[in-house]
Amino acid sequence: MRIQDDQLKRFILDAGLITKADIAEAEKIAKEEKRTLSEALISHGHMTEDDMRRVESYVLGIPFVSLKEMKIDFETLTLIPEPVARTHNIIAYKKSEDTLEVAMLDTADLPAIDFVKKKVGLKIQPRLTDTESMRGALRMYQKNLKDEFGDLIMKDASELKVLNEEGEEVSEKELKKMAEDLPVVRIVDTLLRHAIIQGASDIHIEPMEEEVLVRYRIDGILNDAMKLPKIADSSIVARLKVLSNLKLDQKRLPQDGRFKMEMDGQKVAFRVSMLPTFYGEKVVMRLLRENRSGFSLEGIGFHGTTLDRIHRATRATTGIILVTGPTGSGKSTTLYTILDLLNTPEVNISTIEDPIEYQMPRVNQSQVKPDIGFTFAAGLRSLMRQDPDVIMVGEIRDEETASLAINAALTGHLVLATIHTNSASGTIARLTDMGAESFLLTSTLRVAIGQRLVRKLADDKLPYILTKAEKDELGEKVNLDLVLAALKEEKVVNDDATWNDVPFYHPKEKGETEDGYNGRMGIHEVLEVSPGIREMVMAEKTGEELQEQARKEGMLTMIEDGIFKAAQGLTSIEEVLRVINE
Repeated sequence: MRIQDDQLKRFILDAGLITKADIAEAEKIAKEEKRTLSEALISHGHMTEDDMRRVESYVLGIPFVSLKEMKIDFETLTLIPEPVARTHNIIAYKKSEDTLEVAMLDTADLPAIDFVKKKVGLKIQPRLTDTESMRGALRMYQKNLKDEFGDLIMKDASELKVLNEEGEEVSEKELKKMAEDLPVVRIVDTLLRHAIIQGASDIHIEPMEEEVLVRYRIDGILNDAMKLPKIADSSIVARLKVLSNLKLDQKRLPQDGRFKMEMDGQKVAFRVSMLPTFYGEKVVMRLLRENRSGFSLEGIGFHGTTLDRIHRATRATTGIILVTGPTGSGKSTTLYTILDLLNTPEVNISTIEDPIEYQMPRVNQSQVKPDIGFTFAAGLRSLMRQDPDVIMVGEIRDEETASLAINAALTGHLVLATIHTNSASGTIARLTDMGAESFLLTSTLRVAIGQRLVRKLADDKLPYILTKAEKDELGEKVNLDLVLAALKEEKVVNDDATWNDVPFYHPKEKGETEDGYNGRMGIHEVLEVSPGIREMVMAEKTGEELQEQARKEGMLTMIEDGIFKAAQGLTSIEEVLRVINE
């Protein structure tokens, strides 16, 4: 239910909130721009969104609540999952026997109300609240999660049984019994669920001399999550070995495994690595969210000429598309996004990966097993006999794989692969170092994509304009004229804008999020193998010379793409420099 324009106008004039002239101006704007009167009043600064919510509350008879000083019970808060609360700005704050009161920024969001009603099975009473209350309540999720999960885990840890107080070897039967003990099952389940809710990409469980340290990697940054008593160490490891189908009594050699779990309709695969250390076995788990779909190149950070170059390369039926960057720079996501574009009924796609990170329908995915001789090279040879149109090679690591990939591209296939180098221009030198012939390379390579991941700013970021000193300092690392030209070309800023008109942003710490960031995105450079680049490769020019030529042909470097995205307000300059300098 929304307030009608006539009702709003009458109330505002009666209450003397703004002048008749301002109302008349807003009505004119609303008519011209085909907007409601409330939207026109807010967009032109006559009223704030929170002012309008208070008016709506009064006119529509919907109670208005402030959550600023309110202590919300954790069980009540989490009746609405955090992703739903954030997406729809809806907070469960008060529960009675048959009723749940929810605070909202928009009580006309009926799908959100219906979702909560179906989930909790209670009568829903919507209330309006202000933006600051909503931000504070959303922060409670993280704070309460930490407290609640920590308390649960410590309570369960205190109930763990010690099977070998004398430090003797424990039999496989005893280890299995330990792994199925109820407290350890709850501890591991809670740790995994906490990581999923927090949006972690990795979980580290590290045995120390007197305790066990649990760390989560969130948005690329490794953070301490909690410390557990040393008694929990062997039980947790045993439980994870059972889940991953690993040998329980093997403690002296590394082991790798995998398992899956489902939470709130989200399927997550855990890739498990166990490594013997001085104080016990260290466990690292990579979280792979399986039902992620709908990625687009634009959605992961490609734009303008970089996007055009990739689309040109994917329209070709032969050649190589290479993605490069360090571990954890999002190479797999980029490859899978390109594969998703190519995945049509008339195309046969085969992959050879280590490991298979996301399962894709209609794609024939193979996992390398070097211990039995099934390497990237052996797999690629076999794939060539499977009549593929598109081949994805998880990584080009050696001369044989490089040679086979080039031959596959020469014989009518489109090949996608990753390679470890620091920049797009460095891929060519890396391949020639592996023994790839320059003339074959220039005939097959379409584009080389260099990338890194930067953290995205939360919504409550702090704007500022670059000073002359900051521009001069940044100008030593980046061609600012080139970045400004790209911003104008893509209509991000006006054609007559200067850097004095472009706001950048700092993160607001202890605001919506702890560090002012929320999520990650890619910064990229896309080197297209043009006639000019081909000639330079044949003349054995260096990576720096190739990069200079690519920039003359319109390529934005990774750092320049980062500044472009900072100018859009998506990330900060300090975050771009941190990632590039790592």
